[in-house]
Amino acid sequence: MEYRYSEVVDPGAYETDGLMANSSAVALRRHKDPFSEIIGALRAQRDWSELVSPVDGYQGGLGEDYSFIRVTVPECLPERLEVISYANEYAFLYDDEMENLDLKQLPEAGGPEILETFRTGVLDYEMPGGLEKARPEKRLQAQVLAEMIAIDPPRAKTTMKAWARFVQLASRTRIKSFDTLREYIPVRVIDAGELIWFGTLTFGMGLTIPDEEYHLCMELARPGYVALGLTNDLYSWDKERQAAERQGQDYVFNAIWVIMRERGVGEEEAKAICSEVVRDHIDEYCGIVERTKNNPALSRDLRAYVEAVLFSIAGNLVWSIYCPRYRLPGI
Repeated sequence: MEYRYSEVVDPGAYETDGLMANSSAVALRRHKDPFSEIIGALRAQRDWSELVSPVDGYQGGLGEDYSFIRVTVPECLPERLEVISYANEYAFLYDDEMENLDLKQLPEAGGPEILETFRTGVLDYEMPGGLEKARPEKRLQAQVLAEMIAIDPPRAKTTMKAWARFVQLASRTRIKSFDTLREYIPVRVIDAGELIWFGTLTFGMGLTIPDEEYHLCMELARPGYVALGLTNDLYSWDKERQAAERQGQDYVFNAIWVIMRERGVGEEEAKAICSEVVRDHIDEYCGIVERTKNNPALSRDLRAYVEAVLFSIAGNLVWSIYCPRYRLPGI
């Protein structure tokens, strides 16, 4: 991959908590534009606050040194950085809204009304009668889509189809507990946003994965998404445990809880086990990246995508360690 929009961050400037100890060749890259992500994220917060609900006390993707999009999509095309920042902040806001819902009270089919915003008509941003009659979440979603279509119609539609498919698959992932990590991990990959991130990277970087390579692309990247999902579990554990307690749930949708249940261990030992699983998957994925980027039989964009997921792993890890989102008052 050619690096045009990012710079390598000095490894001495940040911690990785040993999770990349065996993968020291993986670089943390940061987008050169420090402003567009901030503009997009703050615009999303303002719109959500005005149309959906106040965001007082909320923390999303922004961070003092390592904001989420700048370090997870470091090679984002500059003119797309603001809109994918907006879309990502929308996803964080949506995730927090879901944490405030009592998922135990949902029927076995269907789901909360907010999910219907995504399940149907995801591409109908020009709906009959106008958007003024739609739910506010739908109006914001349509606004994001319209902005993306104005930049790159084909990839915008690919992204939104992936987003719609994600919600279809993920809307029921958190309503049950899991007894083993082996059962939990495939579901966590879905819930962690494998499809949303596929859309984010392909749109943000202007990539097109050929149809005949799509399934191979997802298969190659999957160990990377395991690392991403379990890293999120490791650092969001306190936040998610508090959310589960507020909802009166007797389980937490998080690898730490699953490991504690499966192995009969306490939090600290469960975190150590989770950390080892993350390290193993990062190591595995580094090997996949090396083999893929030197394989001329694969398309250029597929090779770029697989490498981009590795930068997302490094960026997500460092952001998770330093971000305000996982260090809320009371934690």
